[in-house]
Amino acid sequence: MWPNIIANAKAGGLNVIQTYVFWNGHEPIQGQYNFEGRYDLVKFIKLVQQMRMYVTLRIGPFIQAEWNHGGLPVWLRDIENITFRTNNPPFKYYMAKFVRKIVDMMKEEKLFASQGGPIILAQIENEYNMVQDAFKEGGKKYIRWASNLALSSGAGVPWMMCKQQDAPGPVINACNGRNCGDTWIGPNHPTKPLVWSENWTAQYRVFGDPPSQRTVEDLSYSVARFFSKNGTLVNYYMYHGGTNFGRTGSAFVATRYYDEAPLDEYGLPKQPKWGHLKDLHQALKLSRKAMLWGTYSFLSHRKDFEARVYEIPNKKVCAAFLTNTHATIDTTVKFRGVDYFLPHRSISILPDCRTVVFNTQKINAQHNSRSFTPVVEVRKKRKWKMYKDYLPRYQDQGIVRNYEPLELMNMTKDTTDYLWYTTSFHIEEEDLPRRHDIRPVLQVASLGHVVHAFVNGKYIGNAHGSKIEKSFVFQKPIKLHSGINHIAILALTVGFPDSGPYLEHRMAGIHSVAIQGLNTGTLDLTSNGWGHQVGLLGEKLQIYSQEGSSKVQWTQPVGNTALVWYKRYFSTPLGNDPVVLDMKTMAKGLAWVNGECIGRYWVSNTSPLGTATQTLYHIPREFMKPKGNLLVVFEESGGNPDGIQILTVKRDEICTYVSEYHRSWSRRKGKVLSIAEGVKPEAQLSCPNQKIIKSITFASFGNPTGVCGNFTVGNCHAPQTQAIVEKICLGRNSCVISVKGEDYLADEDCPGTTDTLAVQFTDFPSAAPVKQAPRRIRLEIKEQYIAKTKKLIEAGFIRDEKVC
Repeated sequence: MWPNIIANAKAGGLNVIQTYVFWNGHEPIQGQYNFEGRYDLVKFIKLVQQMRMYVTLRIGPFIQAEWNHGGLPVWLRDIENITFRTNNPPFKYYMAKFVRKIVDMMKEEKLFASQGGPIILAQIENEYNMVQDAFKEGGKKYIRWASNLALSSGAGVPWMMCKQQDAPGPVINACNGRNCGDTWIGPNHPTKPLVWSENWTAQYRVFGDPPSQRTVEDLSYSVARFFSKNGTLVNYYMYHGGTNFGRTGSAFVATRYYDEAPLDEYGLPKQPKWGHLKDLHQALKLSRKAMLWGTYSFLSHRKDFEARVYEIPNKKVCAAFLTNTHATIDTTVKFRGVDYFLPHRSISILPDCRTVVFNTQKINAQHNSRSFTPVVEVRKKRKWKMYKDYLPRYQDQGIVRNYEPLELMNMTKDTTDYLWYTTSFHIEEEDLPRRHDIRPVLQVASLGHVVHAFVNGKYIGNAHGSKIEKSFVFQKPIKLHSGINHIAILALTVGFPDSGPYLEHRMAGIHSVAIQGLNTGTLDLTSNGWGHQVGLLGEKLQIYSQEGSSKVQWTQPVGNTALVWYKRYFSTPLGNDPVVLDMKTMAKGLAWVNGECIGRYWVSNTSPLGTATQTLYHIPREFMKPKGNLLVVFEESGGNPDGIQILTVKRDEICTYVSEYHRSWSRRKGKVLSIAEGVKPEAQLSCPNQKIIKSITFASFGNPTGVCGNFTVGNCHAPQTQAIVEKICLGRNSCVISVKGEDYLADEDCPGTTDTLAVQFTDFPSAAPVKQAPRRIRLEIKEQYIAKTKKLIEAGFIRDEKVC
């Protein structure tokens, strides 16, 4: 997937790609390195280089990033006397060893800019100011040591520390956040540039969270604001949303990571965010000569208005950023003798100090919305098979026994999410409650993250913590009998924690168990003697793979069953659209396709809005083969596998929403020029990938409201709009339409009109490749087309013959 994602980033106007280096991915076992497949760091950087783009390399090696254990290998926890990220000799030894390995690898491949490569900036550590106070003097010594480690590596490029205001020496202190142009105090030395290492395009999701959004108006304002104040580099975090495949997400972080990014989870451009930022990047590039070499000046004529100007007077080079900082009030300002309209909280960019080529509030990019299409499958191929995993007991061979429950993370070593706790106990008949309205209650106190409880082989329920509060208490009524009773508790983590001091001391799993409501009072089982089994039997046998699935006996499925594996086969959907698994009828577990884990699902953990944080799970086409794909699902608490659907994803609901005229701009001979001078207000509809406009599903001029996929006409709607747009656009790959009320017979005196055009359409692939006609016929068609074009020009629908 990398080449297409990088290409879409470049097409969006980016010139640098930033990536972390994942220590626990590259050294999962001490001394055993992995730089292959998805962890081929050199290949990734060389792909960026082939696209003629730069790289910033965030080596860390602590990275946080909502990545499991913050990128630190779990085997570090077993190093004697280690304390992470402080002036601790064992930690510094292993950190230095890994950092030098990465730097030497980059040098060997000549990837640093000092060697002619694409890496222009590197990072050591990550957001250390957030934890430094916890380590007191040790933290100060550590940050100086880390700085010296980076500077002595011989990389030959600048180094940065994000969220490290006291970054030592020449190491650049960088900002992370949403509005670094306003909230950050800036570099700690005048020789250091303004670097924004993370501009959050939305917010990552955790299971149980409601949706998170950030408007492109706010995002583009923040970027323009930062560059207007002499900013050097802005990095979007994230620009591509991505997926936490397998078990790579940190504690409670959803499998879908940053879907609100300009490129969504599947790598599809999310409009208008992608397009509006592209327009912003073009405006900045038109201004680059003045910004790089001009003299800076600041004008503030009145409250809420600022003009920041970069100018080389003797060369007539000038760029200006006009800013209205008021949150709600639009205004008109005078700059160098000319009046400029500035919407509320917006910035206009003038690459020649005269011409407004971009305003952060005025969106002219197309909008789109995402649609999901179920794949039609032959019914007999949708048949599921089931395998019930083994429920262990204290007496089983291979069980690790201890008088009290052992800590989960130390037991699993992150080889699995799951750890079984088992115990057995004896009670007499007279211990049981004699009243029918009283039942024994199992009480389990857990440090996190989830427990599923079984008593005498019967599933009795589950409980879980949250990202904010991981510990919890599970309490459920149970049925006991006289004699020996068996308790089995499946405890699990939903990823290891990724932030904060003393990560090596974090704990999870159960720590006390009791049974309440007995005639003899509360029975404390905490020191009763506990057996521990790491992982599930199905995991050990790898029954999610083709080879492993033959090692167990599969049976006919039974729905709503706990601790169960399901499997079936499917064919890869035709085409190139991304593929997803709809898991809305399941509860919680993991899913695999052809042995590749596509991530954790947790549909039963709903947000305060009453909906699941995530129901759709990405299956990269690279994981699949044309036919016979093995789909395996492990369900922890019970669901209906017949409801699982395979879907394809498109962004084929495309819209435009334009109220102000927009031009495309270029610079020729030092002058900023419109590519088409004197044009009317206009909107352009365009289909991707040689598709054509199939239908106009909405069109309104006046004061339409809503978003792409959910527009509504206003009281000033011009009824002729849809017919006019259909006449111009249907059957074409693209079309240009007027954004002027008179062309739609609109009532210009209608109270509340915003003179806005909103259009939504769907596309489909052209039926066949376009074949070239003979030259004589082509010339005849051209003459006919020119004649029709002239009539359309006279009617005001298109601008000139160049539309051909």
